[in-house]
Amino acid sequence: MYKHFFKRALDILFAILTLLFLCLVYLILIILVRVKLGRPVIFKQVRPGRSGKLFKLYKFRSMTNKTDENGDLLPDEQRLTKFGKKLRSSSLDELPEIINILKGDMSFIGPRPQLVKDFVFFNEEVMKRQSVRPGLSGLAQVNGRNNISWEKKFEYDLQYVKRVTFLKDCVIFFKTIGKVFKRSDIDKDGFATDEDYGDYLLRTNKINADYYNQRVSYSKELVDKFNY
Repeated sequence: MYKHFFKRALDILFAILTLLFLCLVYLILIILVRVKLGRPVIFKQVRPGRSGKLFKLYKFRSMTNKTDENGDLLPDEQRLTKFGKKLRSSSLDELPEIINILKGDMSFIGPRPQLVKDFVFFNEEVMKRQSVRPGLSGLAQVNGRNNISWEKKFEYDLQYVKRVTFLKDCVIFFKTIGKVFKRSDIDKDGFATDEDYGDYLLRTNKINADYYNQRVSYSKELVDKFNY
C-alpha cells in the first residue's frame, strides 16, 4: 500500500513544502550560479527513470562550457570550478530535482538516476533497480555514495527495491541529512567526478572496446531521439 500509493502522496506533499520553505535559498542560488557560471542556470540532462523511461533531470549548473580548439567540451575536472565543487559537496546543486519529484519522474528516496550511457550497460539483474522511481537519495548514497564500487551501489539499489517501506525511507532520509552536513563520500578516490559505469567496465577489462563503443553510440541515439 505504501509503495503504490502513500509514497507518491508523501513525495508531492514534501516537495511542495520544500519549495515553499526554501524559496529564498532557491533565489540566492539562482543569482549566484548566474553570476559565477553564467547561463543557463539550470542544467538539464536526460536520465533513465522507472521502467527505463527517459526524463530530463534538473540540477543547478556546476560546470563551465569551456571547450578545446576543436569546439569540444573539456573534461569534467577542467570545467568544474571551485564554486561548482562547493555546490556539489553541499548537494545544493540537486535542489531543482524537487521539480522532478513533483512531476512524478522521481521520488525523494530510491536508486539514484544514472546517466543514459551508464544505463545502456545494465544487465538483466541490474535493470531491476529501474522497477521504482529513482530517488533524490537512496540506500547506496547513505552507505558510501560515490566512494563505493559500482557493484556495491547496485547491490544496495537491488536490496532497496526488493522491499520498499515507510520505515526504510525514513531511515534513509535522516541518514541523508547527516551525510549532507558532513559532506562525506562526495568524490570517488582518484576521480574528480564519479567514473561512468561503461568506463569502469572497460578499464577493468569486463567488456571490450568494440562493445563499449557500440553501447555508447546507442546511448547517444537514445538521447537524441528523446530530445528530437
